[in-house]
Amino acid sequence: MIRTMMLLLLLVACTGCSEFALLASSSSVAISHNAYAKAYSGIDVLTIIKTEKDIKTHLYESIKHADK
Repeated sequence: MIRTMMLLLLLVACTGCSEFALLASSSSVAISHNAYAKAYSGIDVLTIIKTEKDIKTHLYESIKHADK
């Protein structure tokens, strides 16, 4: 748990994410005890850092684009 929090703080400090993103990501990791939920949260954080969009936004945009 402490390692996860330290990693998130380090990632936020290096990438300049907003404080809200830090609170949202850390609370979801702290609340979930399921390994799949933790993995999804970790991948989502990395996706946000790389593309500035979360996984749900990417899916929404791809579905919206496919409908056109």
